[in-house]
Amino acid sequence: VQLVESGGGTVQAGGSLRLTCIGSGISSSIMTMGWYRQAPGGQRELVAAVVSGGITTYEDSVKGRFTISRDNAKKSVYLEMNSLKPEDTAVYYCKMDVLAGFRSTVTFWGQGTQVTVSS
Repeated sequence: VQLVESGGGTVQAGGSLRLTCIGSGISSSIMTMGWYRQAPGGQRELVAAVVSGGITTYEDSVKGRFTISRDNAKKSVYLEMNSLKPEDTAVYYCKMDVLAGFRSTVTFWGQGTQVTVSS
């Protein structure tokens, strides 16, 4: 299984970026897809997640600015980021929880993509 992220980069404050994560080698259903981020010196934190039924959750600081979506057929998850702020600067990681058995999942992570927002 491999998760590959793309779409990171450097943008000015107020700008937008769209992150994409594509999973390969996944033969089971993907239960939860999410995006996490880790700033220098900080811990990895949840940014947004979407479960298989489509229900989404967001970290408070990104509500109204970021939108997560998924495409089950393409085994992909996206993060549309608008009105970016310097404090959004971090390495962004995608995560997928893949069904592995009855009420059992296996978690896979991408390698991360850098997002830098300049003031």
